[in-house]
Amino acid sequence: MATKASRSAARMMMAPAVILLLGWMLIPLVLTLFFSFKKFLPLRGDRWENGLEWVGFENYVRFVSSSAFWPSVITTLIIVGGVLVITVCLGILLAMLLDQPMWGQGIVRILVIAPFFVMPTVSALVWKNMFMDANNGLFSHLWRLFGAEPVSWLSEASLPSIILIVSWQWLPFATLILLTAIQSLDSEQLEAAEMDGASPLARFGHIVLPHLSRAVTIVILIQTIFLLSVFAEIFVTTGGAFGSRTLTYLIFQRVLESQNVGLGSAGGVYAIILANIVAIFLMRIVGKNLDT
Repeated sequence: MATKASRSAARMMMAPAVILLLGWMLIPLVLTLFFSFKKFLPLRGDRWENGLEWVGFENYVRFVSSSAFWPSVITTLIIVGGVLVITVCLGILLAMLLDQPMWGQGIVRILVIAPFFVMPTVSALVWKNMFMDANNGLFSHLWRLFGAEPVSWLSEASLPSIILIVSWQWLPFATLILLTAIQSLDSEQLEAAEMDGASPLARFGHIVLPHLSRAVTIVILIQTIFLLSVFAEIFVTTGGAFGSRTLTYLIFQRVLESQNVGLGSAGGVYAIILANIVAIFLMRIVGKNLDT
């Protein structure tokens, strides 16, 4: 049993890491809030030492009154929802396939997980030039092979294209988490159900899927945090055009257009609010599985 002295020593050793983590989180947040009430145009010669013009909630009103604000929020939620559906469903399927004994199982698992380690800009460029190019892309050649007219994916189907690219990046993460959960499943339960005459679909629905509920919850929560700030894939492929502008990309554009850091900071606060609303919703609806 830990003594009072050992607990105090543990707190002392953890204190530097905790302080560093809090500083890493709180300092950018405080600066974002500070700038959101100011008019700061550093690209036009404004200097910190000269003071910053106080504008109150003007930046917030300007940002939310923009005609592009709500479409960008909806686009963000569509991308997040689409990627979650694809990665969770295909992740479960791939995890079950990788759990089966096969030749070269280790190599196959490494190949499946490999896309997660590719930089977002690199993967977006690969998809844009090798697969989705309207003239020389692989998809265009497949379309011509079947006698169909090639599709300009990034302009005619921009949202599905971005969802596909981001899903390819995050599918290995979901597969790895779900594979770990499947491997912890007691095989005796499945064997007993099979001996009782349960079909494969029934075994999946009544044994495997409930066992994966906690892992699915973790995948959804972690991926949502990162997917709400998707930027590189949009910047490289569509540049925010063709209805693919997310809230994060809108913040980027507003800062460049107005050169006003305060306006971008107000957009950042809206992004934080959106992330917290989504997180609370997920914790209430999906996160209940963590308590069971």
